[in-house]
Amino acid sequence: MLNNKFKKIAQEVIVTEIQSLQKLKSSIDKNFNKAVDTIINCKKGKIILSGVGKSGIIAKKISSTLSSVGTPSFFVDASSCSHGDLGQISSNDVLILISNSGESAELKNIIQYSNRNKNITLIGIVSKKNSLLYKNSDIRILLPEVREAGPGNIVPTSSTIMQLAIGDAIAISTMKQRKFGEKEFKKFHPSGSLGAKLKTVEDLMLKGKKIPFINENIIMRSALKIITKKKLGVLIVQNNKKETNGIITDGQIRRVSEKEGNLDNLRVKNVMTKNPISIEKDVLAVKALSLMNSKRITSLCVHKRKKKNKTIGIIHIHNILESNIQ
Repeated sequence: MLNNKFKKIAQEVIVTEIQSLQKLKSSIDKNFNKAVDTIINCKKGKIILSGVGKSGIIAKKISSTLSSVGTPSFFVDASSCSHGDLGQISSNDVLILISNSGESAELKNIIQYSNRNKNITLIGIVSKKNSLLYKNSDIRILLPEVREAGPGNIVPTSSTIMQLAIGDAIAISTMKQRKFGEKEFKKFHPSGSLGAKLKTVEDLMLKGKKIPFINENIIMRSALKIITKKKLGVLIVQNNKKETNGIITDGQIRRVSEKEGNLDNLRVKNVMTKNPISIEKDVLAVKALSLMNSKRITSLCVHKRKKKNKTIGIIHIHNILESNIQ
């Protein structure tokens, strides 16, 4: 009974917050476009966010998200601004203030400061149309007034969900406009599972002297010695022009040895698999893993764009799995 009671409360909270997001969706207008354009076109100044209480926590999160998707920004504590931190805000900056009521006492000094400096663009994200923040903002993003989840309509829940959603919408809009893709995203997320997923083939491939090249005219007995020494279970076959034209595995050598007996009578080009599967160096490693699994192979040749016969590396399935990519 107790578990069912809490389940019902949870569902009621979620329904209430979904309803607030639906109202937010319908309220998006040209001011949202103005805000995004202003942020994107801020070339000489900084993007600064601030808020008080729960709105301050949301402002911190939005600042972090913007920075991670190509729009450097930072958060200033509204309370500290009255004690010297206003100096962090200067001409040509875009200042984003977030407040449900728009009347938080800690924001008044920031609003007055930005109004005195006409070169600061103030974007207000607020729910009260008659508030100090709304009236004094250059760009006004008015959030719909909604019912908070929970008894008494007093706990910031639906209102903060809308603040978070509008912040994410701003961040993703700037990201798409800047064409901020996987390669750029990877620069800011080098560690953890996310960083692992964004690693490219080039990040993990073996290159230089570690690539197990062999000439197509080498006799198979020598090929056996080389493949044993390289310990990759595969050799990349090249012609005299250093062009890749085949691949040979330890399994192939073993089967030929059992069948023919004398490896001195065969050359690599007589045994190799022609036209080996190759992948571009800029492809995500997770896609290379998918290709290996679909083809049931353990290695791929690596090439630069449109130059499949010029192998610059080799990537083995172990290289990918050891990087925690799945």
